[in-house]
Amino acid sequence: MNTESCLIGGCTEPLYAPAGTRSLCKEHFIHFVNWRKKKGGLGMFKKYSAQTMEERDTLVEEWANSVMTTTTS
Repeated sequence: MNTESCLIGGCTEPLYAPAGTRSLCKEHFIHFVNWRKKKGGLGMFKKYSAQTMEERDTLVEEWANSVMTTTTS
């Protein structure tokens, strides 16, 4: 059984897709994809797909910080 939880602290939903070297639930994954799309459109998708997992972690961390900020406000 997988004991890993969603990257967003406090989320108890089942894992859905990878984000960098960690995983997200379906709701947070969709939110992440929409955030990437707004941040850079098609160029961001191409850039993200060409990145290493460590480089992706930086983008995911930036997004996760924005999620944490909006949920605590």
